[in-house]
This record gives sequence, C-alpha cells and structure tokens, in this order.
Amino acid sequence: MPCGIQIRGASFVGGLKAASSSVPMDEGSVGRGRRWRVISLGAFVAVLGMAVLAAWNLPARWALPWIAPRLHGVQLQGVSGSLWHGQAEHVVLPDGRTLGRAAWEVSRRAVYTATPVHVELDGEQLAFSAAVRALPGGRAEWTDVRLRADLAAWPIGRVAGLGQPLGEWQMTAGRVLLQGGWPLQLDLRARWRDAALRTPSGLLPLGELVWTGAAHDGVIDVRIHDVGTGPLRAQAQFLLSPLGWRLDAQLRQRGSNPLLRRWLAGLGAVDAAGVVHVLRHGGVVLPPPAAAGQGAAVGAEHGR
Repeated sequence: MPCGIQIRGASFVGGLKAASSSVPMDEGSVGRGRRWRVISLGAFVAVLGMAVLAAWNLPARWALPWIAPRLHGVQLQGVSGSLWHGQAEHVVLPDGRTLGRAAWEVSRRAVYTATPVHVELDGEQLAFSAAVRALPGGRAEWTDVRLRADLAAWPIGRVAGLGQPLGEWQMTAGRVLLQGGWPLQLDLRARWRDAALRTPSGLLPLGELVWTGAAHDGVIDVRIHDVGTGPLRAQAQFLLSPLGWRLDAQLRQRGSNPLLRRWLAGLGAVDAAGVVHVLRHGGVVLPPPAAAGQGAAVGAEHGR
C-alpha cells in the first residue's frame, strides 16, 4: 500500500512538472508571434513611408515616361526639378520647332483633390502662362491665361481667304471653362499689334486691333475694333458655335493706300460714306449681332 501510494504520488508530481513546463513554452510562442507581427507592421509602415517620401519628392525626369504619351508628340528636353515643381530647358514641337523654356508647379494636394496646375512657357515666338484644373464631367478650367505670340512664326495659313496674319498677338483671359475643348464660358481681351496680312498682291497694314470675347452657353461672341489711328477703321462682331458662325463687319480705309482700297472693295459692298459692309456666315445661321449701329459708328468717322 505505501509503495503504491508512493508510485501514484510520483506519477502525480511528474504530471504537475510536465504541465508546469508546458506553460512557458506556450507563452513564449505567443510572444514571438506578437513580436513578428510588430516587426512586420513596422516594416510595412517604413516601406509605405519611403514610398510616400519618394513620391513627395519624385524627380521630374523619372515621371517623364509616364507624362510623355499625354503630350501628343511634344518633347520636353533638359528636364529638372521634381514632379511638383520642375522645368524643361526646351519644349520641342512634333515638327522639330523649339518653343522655349517651360516650368510647372503642382500642389501636393493634387494627390487627394483637384487643384490647379500652373504652367509657364517662355520663348521668343510664344509666351504662355495659365493655371489649369480638371473638373468633373470632362470639363477643364483655365484661369489667369496670358498669351503672347509672333504670328509670323506660325503657319496659321490664309484666314478665310484673306491672307496670312502678321504682327504680335497679346491676349489675357480671366477664366475659360472648356468641355471637349470647346469654350462654354469665356472672358478675354486681346490686342493685335502691328496687324498686317500677307496676300498674293502684297502686304496689307491694318494698324492695331482690339479684340474682346465672351462665351455663354457654348456661343462665342467676339467684338473687334481699331484704336483710331491706323490705316483701317474697323467695327466687327464674330459669332461662333459648334453648329455655325456669323461675321458682321464694317470697314473703312484711312489714308490712300491703293492696295488696301482694292482689298476692301473685294470684301463687300461700299456705301455712300465709303464703308465696306461684310456679312458672311456658315452652318446653322446665328442671330444677327446684338449691337446695332456699327456701320453708323464707322461711317461717322468719314471726313476725319
């Protein structure tokens, strides 16, 4: 009996020892698992932080392969800076013409919200700056637009069969709202300095012309007039929509340039005051100009 009791006691004590030795092993494995999870989470956070930091300071030249397909053949050469604030020494058109130096600035908030992208182009033949923002519904908003162009450097071609425009074009626009590339809203001011047309018969000087434009509901309304000192007295309105266009103009010559006189006579009928009335349209006929008496305004200058 005592022997048996001893045997059972030893068995019981051995069982306790085995049970007590198994508890630290389970706790150790749980601790190691927790440590590995913490290490894995820390590594993930570190990699994510490095990725965010790299994107935050991404060099512009690294992003160029992604940007290039969106430029429609325009090349950026000598790219430096970051994706958010960079520049290109040369902007080259598909035909090989170099426009000048470009710079851009993008807020890092563009990662999570639509913010304007400020772009600038500075060249001898073309200078441009604007802030561009993408809007829902395929719309785009351009603000603070400034443009200067040497028209002689651009193959604009014969405008409506009138001739090749020459001179300097200066334009500003506070806001332009586009949808599919067409202006839905527009407010611009422009000056055509040293305006001239190159025609087969010779060079036609026009002086300086002032342009104002507005767009409402997809119809663009452009008003044109001279500054009062050039060889051409002009009052005109040009209406343009996706479906049609209309031009109403009253023109009169200052001075005695025979080439300009013949050119004006070929545009339309001349009234008793020597004013040439030009009326042309195409597509869906747009309503007549809202401003009346333009011909009278030009004709009133007769005899100055």
